[in-house]
Parts: sequence; C-alpha cells; structure tokens
Amino acid sequence: MAVTKIRKISSWTLVVTSVILLVVLGLFLTGGNNPPLNGKSWYPKQTDTLLYWGYVMFGLTVLATVIFALLQFVQNFRNDAKKALLGLGVIIAFAALLFITYSIGSGEPIARLATGSSASYNVPTWLKAADMLIYSIYAMFIMTFVAIVVGSIKNLFK
Repeated sequence: MAVTKIRKISSWTLVVTSVILLVVLGLFLTGGNNPPLNGKSWYPKQTDTLLYWGYVMFGLTVLATVIFALLQFVQNFRNDAKKALLGLGVIIAFAALLFITYSIGSGEPIARLATGSSASYNVPTWLKAADMLIYSIYAMFIMTFVAIVVGSIKNLFK
C-alpha cells in the first residue's frame, strides 16, 4: 500500500515539474530577445524566468536531500548508532566540500557584466557561489570516477 502511495506521489511530482519546465522552456525559446548589450551580446527575454526555475528546483532538491538525510539519520540512530554517525560524516564531508570550493572561488567582478540586468549578480558572493558549484561538480565527478575504478579493481581481485 505504501509503495503505491509513494509511486503515485513521485509520478505526480515528476509530471508537474516536467510540465512547468516545458512551459518555462517554451517561454525562454519563443519569448523573443533583448537588444544586444553594447552591441556585443544578446540574450532571450525570459532568461530570468529560466534561471529562477532552476533556483527553485535546486532549492527544493537541497531541501529534500537535507530532510531525508535527517530522517534517515534519526532512523539509523535508533537501530545502529555507528551507521548513523557514518551517514552524518558523509553530510559533514559534503558541507566541507562546499565550504572549501566556495573559499577557493574567485570573487573578482567580470568586466563585461558591469551593466545590464546581470550586473546585480556580478558581485563576489554570487561569483564565488557559481565557482563553488562548478568546482563541486568537478570534485564529485573525480570522486565518482575514482570510486568506479577502485571498485572495479577490487572486484577483479575477489
């Protein structure tokens, strides 16, 4: 019974977010263009809408991840404290990765973004946050690749 309810909720969530994404993409692709900035670059009128939808999806993903991680921690702590602390260690390691990648990110303003609607994002906080996300993706890709290689080698020697 619970599996059916979970499947129904996740299916409807997928349908709703997909429909919203298609509407936002339709607005982005068919909404026209803004005039070129200093005669050099152009961008679609609905770029902000697409970015805001990305922010909403990112925020919901982070929120769901944190909530489910905490619920799993509480459940594991009741059954096996050592396993729960290992899971907490993974969350702490992820937070440390985000902190480190934010710290090494560049906050130097980009000269060509000094005017226009994107100028409000051309501040050190947003620039470092963008670098944090990019560097975190690189780091997680490398860790995933290393885990695959180590796991494959480990399976060869079994």
